[in-house]
Amino acid sequence: MKLSVREMAGSVQRLMATAQNGLEVIRFGGLSHDVESSPFEVVERRRMYRLRHYFPDDTTPGRPVALLVPPLMVNADIWDVNAEGGAVGILHNAGIDCWVVDFGSPAIEEGGWERDLADHVLAVDSAIDTVCEATGAGVHLMGYSQGGMFAYQTTAFRYGKGVSSIVTFGSPVDIVAGMPFGLPYGLASDVADFLADHVVTRLPITDSMVRIGFQMLDPVKTAKSRIDFLRQLHDREALLPKERQRRFLNNDGWVGYAGPAAADLLKQFVAHNRMMLGGFVIRDQPISLAELKCPILAFVGEVDDIGQPAAVRGIVRAAPNAEVYEATLVAGHFGLVAGSVATNHTWPMVRDWIGWVEGSSALPEEISRMAEHVDNTRPRTAATRVVHTAAALAEAGTGMGRALEGIAGNTVRGSLELAGEAARALPRLTRLGMIQPHTRISLGKLMAEQSKRAPLRECFLFDDRVHTNAAVDVRIDNVVRGLISVGIRPATRVGVVMETRPSALVTVAALSRIGAVAVLLAPGSELRSALEQTGTKILISDPENLRHAAATGQRVLVLGGGDSRGLDIPLGDDVIDLEQIDPAKVRMPAWYRPNPGRARELAFVLVTGTGDRLDIKYITNHRWALSAFGTASAADLDRRDTVYCLAPLHHSSGLLVSLGGAIAGGSRIALARSLDPARFAEEVHRYGVTVVTYTWTMLRDILDAQVFPAGHQHPIRLFIGSGMPAGLWRRTTEQFAPARVLEFYASIEGDVVLAHVSGSKPGCKGRPVPGTARVELVAYDPVTEQIEVDESGFARRCADNEVGLLIGSASEGVDLSSGGLRGVFAAGDSWMPTENLFRRDSDGDYWLVDRTDTVMLTPRGPVFTQPIVDALNDITAVDMEVAYGLPAGDRTLAVAAVSVRAGFRLEPKDVTEGLRALDPQRRPDLVYVVDEIPRSSSYRPSTRAVQAAGRPQPGPDTWWYNADTESYEVLTEAAARELLG
Repeated sequence: MKLSVREMAGSVQRLMATAQNGLEVIRFGGLSHDVESSPFEVVERRRMYRLRHYFPDDTTPGRPVALLVPPLMVNADIWDVNAEGGAVGILHNAGIDCWVVDFGSPAIEEGGWERDLADHVLAVDSAIDTVCEATGAGVHLMGYSQGGMFAYQTTAFRYGKGVSSIVTFGSPVDIVAGMPFGLPYGLASDVADFLADHVVTRLPITDSMVRIGFQMLDPVKTAKSRIDFLRQLHDREALLPKERQRRFLNNDGWVGYAGPAAADLLKQFVAHNRMMLGGFVIRDQPISLAELKCPILAFVGEVDDIGQPAAVRGIVRAAPNAEVYEATLVAGHFGLVAGSVATNHTWPMVRDWIGWVEGSSALPEEISRMAEHVDNTRPRTAATRVVHTAAALAEAGTGMGRALEGIAGNTVRGSLELAGEAARALPRLTRLGMIQPHTRISLGKLMAEQSKRAPLRECFLFDDRVHTNAAVDVRIDNVVRGLISVGIRPATRVGVVMETRPSALVTVAALSRIGAVAVLLAPGSELRSALEQTGTKILISDPENLRHAAATGQRVLVLGGGDSRGLDIPLGDDVIDLEQIDPAKVRMPAWYRPNPGRARELAFVLVTGTGDRLDIKYITNHRWALSAFGTASAADLDRRDTVYCLAPLHHSSGLLVSLGGAIAGGSRIALARSLDPARFAEEVHRYGVTVVTYTWTMLRDILDAQVFPAGHQHPIRLFIGSGMPAGLWRRTTEQFAPARVLEFYASIEGDVVLAHVSGSKPGCKGRPVPGTARVELVAYDPVTEQIEVDESGFARRCADNEVGLLIGSASEGVDLSSGGLRGVFAAGDSWMPTENLFRRDSDGDYWLVDRTDTVMLTPRGPVFTQPIVDALNDITAVDMEVAYGLPAGDRTLAVAAVSVRAGFRLEPKDVTEGLRALDPQRRPDLVYVVDEIPRSSSYRPSTRAVQAAGRPQPGPDTWWYNADTESYEVLTEAAARELLG
C-alpha cells in the first residue's frame, strides 16, 4: 500500500496534535479555552451559603427574578457550565434577573461536614428573603435534582411567601415509585435506615466518591464519552465547545456531601417517603408539600435513572392544591440542565414559562398539565435499560422480555413485601407470647426502650412541633420527680382529667414509670362519682380542667398548659402546681425503680358513662400490651407511619389502640387537640398522617364537613378504632379511597381482642388477633340470661350465624370469682365471658349483635339492637340512629330513633327497603325521626338521651311496621293507641 506525501504529512500532524493536546490535558486537567463564566457578584455571605447575582451591571427595572438552587453534590457553576448556552446566559438574554445559591463545598467551609438537611432549607429560605427585598419582586424558584427538592421544601416551609412559581429538573418526590431495580419499598427503606444510622454519619462522602458514584450509575455512557474524547483529541476545534462541560463532569463540578444531610435525606425521604406523604421535619416543624399553591413546572427526563419519571411525577399527588405542569425531554439526569438538549429545549421553555406566569406570553405547547397516572413502558433502571437496548439492537424479543421482567419483578416484589410484613409482626407476637404474669412490661418501659434505641427519632407531633424520643423521655423523668415529691408511690390510684395534649401523654407515662395506676377520666364528666367508685383520692389536671377537678374536694396536681398558662384557682395544700417544682432538687427515694410494672398488675382504670351507670374497665399491663402489640401487628404499624390520635386518651381506643399501637410499632404519634375537621385536613398533610384512629361516629363530622372531597389526594392508608356504624364505614372508604377501615373489638373483662383486618365487611368485628385469648361462641338465652348446655352438661357451641355469648379463654392466674366460668367445654377449663352477643359467619368472622343487657325482649322473642342500627345507618338519608326497648303496657316494643342528614329526606319506603335485609321477626316495631341524637364524649350516640327526650308520637315522621304488608307506614292516632296503649 502506497502512501502519498500529503497523507503522511496529515498523519504526522494528527499525531502531533494528539500528543500536544494530550500533554495539555495531563498537565492542566483539560484544554485551555476562551469560554468565560458569566459575570456575577456575591451579594451576601453567610455560614451556609453565598448568594450570587449574575450580570449585576444590568439594572433594567421590572424584570422577572429567578433564584436557582444546585443539588448538594454538584457545584453551583452547573447553572453556567455552558456560558451563553447555559441557564443564566439564556435567561439573562431573555430579560430575567438571575440569582444563584452557592452552598460551597463542605470540605472547605467551616462546619461543612456537620450540615444537615434543615441547614440547606433554611439557607434557601434566607436567600429568598434577601432576593425579594433587593428586587421588590417574588422569585421563580428553580432547583436541579435535590436542589428542586429544596425548592419544594422551602416554599412549603414559608407557605409560599415570596415565590411566584417553582421549576424543578429531575427532582424526585415519590421515592417509592422510583425504587431502583423495582425493589420493594420496605426493603429499600430498611437499607436506607441502616445507612443513615450507621454509615453516612460516620463516613464523609467526598467529592471524588460523588464523582465515581455518578459515573458508576451509567458506566456505558461514561466509557463512551471518554472514548469519544480520545478519538477527537487531535481535533482541538471540535473539543473546545464541550471542554468546559467535560471538565465539569470529570472533575471540577463535584463537591462532597455532608453526612448529617445525607442521613436526613435517607431517613425522611427514602426510608419514610415524607416528600410524598408529608410530615418531613425542618427544625422541629412538620411540613407538607400540600402547602404549595403556586404554579409548578417539573422537567422529566425520559432516560433519567436518578430522578426517575414516576418519582418526579409524584409532585402532582404530593401538592394537590397547586397547578402542576410538566415538560418531558429525551434526556438523562445531567442533560436536563446542561448540554445541547438543555440549551435548545430546557432553558427556552423555562424562559417561556416565566413569561406565561408573569402574563407576558403564552404557555409553550411542550408544557402540559401533569397527569396523575402516566402509562410508562420504558425500562425503569440502568440494568433493565441495558437489556432493553440489547433487545432493541437484536430487533426481537422486546415485548416478551418486558413481559417476563414485569412478571418476575412483581412476583419478587410481592414476596418480599409479604416477608417484610411477617418480619415486622413476628417479633411483636413473639414478645407477646413470652409475657408471663411476673414479666416487667408497661407503657413507661416501652417508651424508655424507644428512647434508648432511637433517641433522635420523632416521638410525637403537636401544634406543628415535633418532639423526639429523648426529649419526651427527659420530660417524663422530670414529671416522675415532681409526682414523687408530692407523695405518689407505686400502686397509688391517680385520676387524670386532661385534654388530649403532650402533658396528658407524659402524665400517663410518668405514672406508669412510677408503677402507679392512672384513672383516666373524661373532661366534663361526673368526677365525684367516678372518684368514689374507683377509690381515687388525688387528681392530676391541666389548667383548663382545674376548676372542675378542684370542685371534687380532692387534692389536685396541675400540669401542662404551655407558656401562656394561667390558673383559675389559687395554689395551696390542695392545689399544687407541678410545673413549679424543680426536678433537679428532688431527692429520689430508695424505693424508686423505674418501670417496675409487671404484667399481672393494674395499670389503668377507664371510666365511661354517667351517674349510676358508670362503666369501669380495669386494664392490667398485660391487657394493655396485648392491645398495643396486637394493634401494631394487625395494622402493620412501623416507623414509617404517623398515627393521628383523634380518639381521646381517656377512651380505650385512644389508650390501647392509638397510643399503644403507635408505641409498640415505633410509629410517630400526632396528637389532635379536638375533633376540628378543618384542622384535621391541614394536619393530615402537614404531619404526613398515614393512620387515623377513631371512636364510634367520630368520622361523621369530618365527612360532613367535606374537607376531603372524593378523589382528593391524601397520605392516609388506614383508619383504626372501634364502634364505626356500617354506613359510615362505607362512606369513609368511598371518601378516602384507597384507605381502608380496621375495626377492633376488645372485651371489658378478659383478653379478647378481635380485628377485621381486611376491612371488606363493613360492620364486622373480624377474628381474634394472634396472641390474644382464644374465643368461642356459646349458645345463650337472652330471656333467662343463661348459657345453654347439651345433654352432657357442657356448653353448646353455636352454629354459623347463630347468636351466642362470646367467651375468651382465661389467662393463667386470673381470678374467676368475679364472673369467670369453669367447666364450660371440659372439666376444669376456665373462661371469661364478655358482655356481648355475637354471631359468626361462614367465613369465621364475628359480628356484634348486642349487649346482654340491651336485648329487646318483645312478645315475638328477643330483638337485637346492632343489626337494626347497622341496617338503618346504611340508608343514605340517615345520619345517626339508636335502638332500644320501649315499655308499652305489659309488653316491650322494639323502637329505633333516627336523625336525618342535612339536605336529605327520609321516607317510609326508604326505611322499608333498608330493613328488608333483616328477618321480619327482628325488625323494629317503630321507627321515628328526631331532630338530633346527642353523643357522649367518645362520640357514641346516646340511647339514654333519646329516651329521656320523650316517647315517639303519631305523625308523618313516625312509622310502624305492618307485618301483613311487610312495610313501614305512618303512625296514625288510632294505630298509636293500639300499639302504644
